[in-house]
Amino acid sequence: MSPSPTNKIALFIDGANLYATAKTLGFDIDYKRLLKEFQSRGTLLRSFYYTAIIEDQEYSSIRPLIDWLDYNGYTVVTKATKEFVDASGRRKVKGNMDIELAVDAMELAEHIDQMVLFSGDGDFRSLVEAVQRRGVRVTVISTIASQPPMIADELRRQADVFTDLVELQSKLGRDPSERPAPRDRAEQDGRGLRKFLQEPKSNDPHD
Repeated sequence: MSPSPTNKIALFIDGANLYATAKTLGFDIDYKRLLKEFQSRGTLLRSFYYTAIIEDQEYSSIRPLIDWLDYNGYTVVTKATKEFVDASGRRKVKGNMDIELAVDAMELAEHIDQMVLFSGDGDFRSLVEAVQRRGVRVTVISTIASQPPMIADELRRQADVFTDLVELQSKLGRDPSERPAPRDRAEQDGRGLRKFLQEPKSNDPHD
């Protein structure tokens, strides 16, 4: 099927959220195949990838992946994580990319027909609603196949289309017989940080 030039698409990938979702389903994302899949669905204007990086760390295990994405068609948006001590004296890391993603989505809304959001974060429900008011169709990709589901119910209901990531495994998953490239190993090494950033948000005023 040839892509429809009238369907202008932008991808918004919540990196830590997509990583956690794919890991829960037991496969790795092949980012080259991901681009090709959505290029086949229309005119892909932008592919944003958002992730936090630990500040003051000489080498970040996620850096090879970020560099690869940057050179292979993705617009990578990063932010240094902030460390703070909460009210009970525990050290915490704050690395939320919601605002950056929301600002980019609102700025692009008038130029696209379809927004594809790779995230299950319920905080994005109001963003999805705002983008829809501008005439953009929103597809949200996450999963309800896990226990508990990786997607917030209110986000799934707000989307025009919800696609379960498990349905896309054959199109976006890396062939397990392939030897992992360095960037894939680096991404696996970064699972600790990504898991940490995926912990439920607290009511701490610093969050």
